[in-house]
Amino acid sequence: MSYELLLISGNSNRPLAEEIAKYLNQRLADVVIKKFSDGEISVKINENIRGKDVFIIQPTSAPANDHIMELLLTIDAVRRASAKRITAVIPYYGYGRQDRKPEPRVPISARLVADIIQVTGLDRVLTVDLHADQIQGFFHIPVDNLYAAPVFIQYLKESHFSEPVVVSPDSGGVERARYLARHINAGLAIIDKRRPQANVAEIMNVIGDVEGKECILYDDMIDTAGTITKAAKALKDNGAKRVIACATHPVLSGPAIQRIEESVLDEVIFSNTIYLPEEKRIRKIKILSIAKLIGEAIRRIHNEESVSSLFL
Repeated sequence: MSYELLLISGNSNRPLAEEIAKYLNQRLADVVIKKFSDGEISVKINENIRGKDVFIIQPTSAPANDHIMELLLTIDAVRRASAKRITAVIPYYGYGRQDRKPEPRVPISARLVADIIQVTGLDRVLTVDLHADQIQGFFHIPVDNLYAAPVFIQYLKESHFSEPVVVSPDSGGVERARYLARHINAGLAIIDKRRPQANVAEIMNVIGDVEGKECILYDDMIDTAGTITKAAKALKDNGAKRVIACATHPVLSGPAIQRIEESVLDEVIFSNTIYLPEEKRIRKIKILSIAKLIGEAIRRIHNEESVSSLFL
């Protein structure tokens, strides 16, 4: 492009932003984001960004409300500073699980967040593994929804699994699991799950042959780890030789770390869309970097090139 690329990082996942900047051989802009004593967020950009192609890197992970507000204020500051184009890079889209109205008198929060973000005058969004693909339709601007699968596929192929079976932890993730299974030449199984209430999962049946196999549970995120640990136990109870889990987003709230530590899972693999502090990086958890994938998407968007080949 005839105008310069500029990267800005919020406070949500600075290490990922630094990795992306290194891949692109760019620097992160000088931006100060802080809080006043009453909790209000302050954003100040300490350099000229007039006429530049700005990418703001900010997953909206916990604390989601603070990180969303940081993103909104940064977009507004950049727009008022006369940036040529503004792209929000949101590796993890908070509120994405509330993408429909499953019962009366509840909001469609994922849509509301999309509306709020667009009001700032944003030009486009780059994200990773939305909880539901239809969230792209909540925006009236271009949305590139990357998939972390290529990162996991490379790792799994290099791990040389014997008789692998990819397992969807619920019926809603079957397409995701089938996609991974096809690319690593693995079988497919499904966990029949019933959820009596939010964050509470009851594992019922395993659909598919897992006896003597190495099972790979694949999901878009792990939150409290209730579903994934119960699914792992069900697989082991049905004769699985080894069980690992792959998930794009390490939400890991509440008792998640303890549940993973005490579970029959042999390994849990995440991408680094959400920053995971050292105290949560237990022996069973492995983090794969998604910086190259996001960085390449940013480069292609800036150069007005196609990003379709990044979808594998």
